[in-house]
Amino acid sequence: MKFYENELYQKGYKHIAGLDEVGRGCWAGPLVVAICAFHPNYENEKINDSKKLNEKTREELFQIILNNAILVDWVVYEPTFVDKHNPKKVSIIGMEYLLTKHKNIIDYALLDAEKINSQIIPFTSIIKGDTKSQSIAAASIIAKVIRDRIMNNLDKQYPQFYFKYNKGYGTQKHLEALEKFGALEKIHRFSYKPIQKLKKFKDK
Repeated sequence: MKFYENELYQKGYKHIAGLDEVGRGCWAGPLVVAICAFHPNYENEKINDSKKLNEKTREELFQIILNNAILVDWVVYEPTFVDKHNPKKVSIIGMEYLLTKHKNIIDYALLDAEKINSQIIPFTSIIKGDTKSQSIAAASIIAKVIRDRIMNNLDKQYPQFYFKYNKGYGTQKHLEALEKFGALEKIHRFSYKPIQKLKKFKDK
């Protein structure tokens, strides 16, 4: 999981950050982008793509990452912002924001399948980077835990939508709740076709 990082360390780069996003395809809730960088000698074989880990393991690794990383940060974009732009653009906006914010700390970035303004900092875009880079995988864990916590809190306010279990994704129970109760303003993404169709259906 450190192949890309080690190659860059050998080329003289010292502070390499991984970036990833979570929540791009959700029907509800925010999109979260995170950044993470470790000391060159740090390695943890348990760090992996957040989608391959259960919630308990992600929470445990979240704290381990916070304790060992030289940089951890994230940014949360609400559904209205995602609706105004689009999920891919918002992912790029978030990555560029975090890299600009921390460009004095890091000197290279590894991105999960995205391309940004190269004038900010040198970077490499890696397809399925969260399965190939420790730094990207750590960022995916940070983003996933932050977003899950937000969705768990929303579940307490709107238990009829089962956000604790579906995390805003388009499950059957989520769809049934939408058909019964309608979409939630500022929580559901009204630019998404499933929500648009439902809204039209509800307006009839």
